Amino acid sequence: MKNLVFILISFLIAVGIANAQVDITYQKPPKEILDLADVPQTPSVIINDENENIVLLHRSKYKTIVELSETEMRLAGLRINPVTNIGSRTTFYNNITLMKVGEREEITVNGLPAEPRLSYFSWSPDQSKMAFTHTTSRGVELWVLDVANASASKLTAPVLNANTGRPFFWFPNGESFLVKMLPDDKEPLIDKSTAVPTGPRVSVSEGEMAQNRTYQDLLQDRADEFNFEQLVRSKLFRLNLNGEKSEWKETAMTTRINISPDGEYVLVEALEKPFSYLVPYSRFPSKTVVYDKNGNEVKVLLESPLLEEMPKGFMATQKGMRNINWRNDKPATIYYVEALDEGDPAIEKDFRDEVFEWVAPFNGQPKSVLKTIQRYAGILWGNDETAIAFDRWWNTRNAKTYLFNPSDATQKPEILFDRNYQDNYNDPGSFLTDKNEWGENSLVINKNTLYLTGTGHSEDGPRPFFREFNLKTKDVKELWRADGTATLEQIVKVIDPGTGVLLTRVESSNVFPNYFIRNTKKRIAPQQITFFPNPFESLEGVHKELITYQREDGVELSGTLYLPAGYDMEKKEKLPMVLWAYPREFKDAASAGQVTSSPHQFTSPYYGSPVFWVTRGYVILDNAAFPIIGEGEEEPNDTFREQLVANGKAAIDAVDAMGYIDRNRVAVGGHSYGAFMTANLLSHSDLFAAGIARSGAYNRTLTPFGFQSEERSYWEDPEVYNGMSPFMHADKMKTPLLLIHGEDDNNSGTYPLQSERYFNALKGLGATSRLVFLPKESHGYAARESILHVLWEQDQWLEKWVKNKGK
Repeated sequence: MKNLVFILISFLIAVGIANAQVDITYQKPPKEILDLADVPQTPSVIINDENENIVLLHRSKYKTIVELSETEMRLAGLRINPVTNIGSRTTFYNNITLMKVGEREEITVNGLPAEPRLSYFSWSPDQSKMAFTHTTSRGVELWVLDVANASASKLTAPVLNANTGRPFFWFPNGESFLVKMLPDDKEPLIDKSTAVPTGPRVSVSEGEMAQNRTYQDLLQDRADEFNFEQLVRSKLFRLNLNGEKSEWKETAMTTRINISPDGEYVLVEALEKPFSYLVPYSRFPSKTVVYDKNGNEVKVLLESPLLEEMPKGFMATQKGMRNINWRNDKPATIYYVEALDEGDPAIEKDFRDEVFEWVAPFNGQPKSVLKTIQRYAGILWGNDETAIAFDRWWNTRNAKTYLFNPSDATQKPEILFDRNYQDNYNDPGSFLTDKNEWGENSLVINKNTLYLTGTGHSEDGPRPFFREFNLKTKDVKELWRADGTATLEQIVKVIDPGTGVLLTRVESSNVFPNYFIRNTKKRIAPQQITFFPNPFESLEGVHKELITYQREDGVELSGTLYLPAGYDMEKKEKLPMVLWAYPREFKDAASAGQVTSSPHQFTSPYYGSPVFWVTRGYVILDNAAFPIIGEGEEEPNDTFREQLVANGKAAIDAVDAMGYIDRNRVAVGGHSYGAFMTANLLSHSDLFAAGIARSGAYNRTLTPFGFQSEERSYWEDPEVYNGMSPFMHADKMKTPLLLIHGEDDNNSGTYPLQSERYFNALKGLGATSRLVFLPKESHGYAARESILHVLWEQDQWLEKWVKNKGK
């Protein structure tokens, strides 16, 4: 009898194990969703500065699983196709067409390759041509498009090295390029699957703190080091438009090239050894050198060490020279930044950073031009007397904008704006730049006037603006502001600030976005210059509105509400709802409660959108505000769980009060940190019928030196880490949860292991859950097969556990 019981128990365990895995092929969602998901991708629009020519870049909406399955090596933070020598996750375009501004007819480009895989598009300085790469089965070629003749031609064989990014750079004369090519002495790569180890892998800590984030795709051994070096090494050539080349610089691990505005000098950054197994290649040792246009060394500017050890905090930075660039209002003047606090936020200083400039060929000494109170965040150069600088401090969410005289460091900079950068309603906008005599973007200065453009966030949604800023009085004058009552009109660029001519993009909830030329001074209708049709006609009857509501503690919240086409808003049938959100941290309640969505944004669901399910009879609350607030000395995450639940309850209460939903049939979902939110909500509330969590992290002890906006380490505040981790509370899960994760997720912190271990805990504790791993997919999903399957999984989950709950 005992043997019979043992056999029976063994059989049941075996069946349970067998049933734990589902043998399934890629599935497709129902027709309503599939039709929307398969809408063709609208081409990307590039318009030249003279507003005469439009370049349309066409591509497939998704990659294929075959493309994602091409050879890939993951080294030092890079993902490389070692066969073609370009980033393995590069987005490729498959056609180029042209249009004349104001005309509807598309012009075919002749001479394109037979099976185009195009990327890295770049105007020539005079914008008569556009260079781009084409990736063949053997490698990367350089091509050029002649816009006037609508013809493309090949300049090189497939020998470019695009493993660290753009492999070519125009010289300012527009007649030649500096190009990164594969060296002749490149050695065969090591196949780690067959290589015999020559020794153990050893890492050493010698007492210095190296509190780094949980980076992925790092080097792991000597074989990785060898392969990384072979793939990054390039030889630099000067190449003309006839395809003739001459060697410009010997082989090096070149990662950055920056040509001076006058074309006389070239700044080159190249990696050096030793490499690291702790940090990505951006923190490897490097040498930054300026050469003349013929490749002769002029000056070694910086020899940067390996940056494994950094001070603690988001405002930490490296010691010594950093942020080296050319002033774009000068022919050949370098500027750079040095930390005055040793890069350590814990060291108190009146000024955190100092900016220097140095005129090539560097015979004199660097000259100080500015000190910033907080961490340097950028400069807009204007002329000898006028420049705008920015700094910021994450811990206080403060940003300052300075007006300073770059020729006189003794003249005290004037702080123009001193603000909370999360306060969108009071964002003054961005200063306008345009091409100068060197073909570089610098401040537009009209006598004593600068110009500002901005999103114009308000309680009614965004209302973009164009403003005038007086340099003497500091007065701001509004020249134009979008009406915002029926459309969302965004400024793409200012064509002519003096005459008030703008290029804008206009859309509404059911009118597809198109481009217009608007004259803000003349009472004439805007001129439409693109004519893209609406590909989402099945959504035209969907009701969309921006709703606002309050959390129990008075914090203002908002979200975008969708009701199915034909929904009777008087009868008010109570429907199931999908709530989709992403938590964000704030230091004040006023900023947290601001509206940043527009009810007039065109309804165009992307692969990860919940809006698909409005066609399946669900109410959708998308982009629901989920602020996590920590005012004063309190950190947002100190009350993370409590605020999450309060946000979720407020959202459900608001839509329930409108009479549209059955509050017992509400699903919650999110991606990445939104997935983390979802798991926490299901663990610590009974508000939801089911959840969908995609590509999340669930155990914060696996990201012990900070995550998202959390600066503290696990050892500084283990209660926060444990309290926020759904894994630690898996025993509280009583709500069905769908977990989806890309098997090759490369996002910091969201290792696939996070979902695997969390699912194992849920299963071991008897929770209802399903784990879907997507082969070859990263943090975001790319292959059509994967995306359609994700939509199918989500639809199945929602139909079973939400719409038909209890049936």
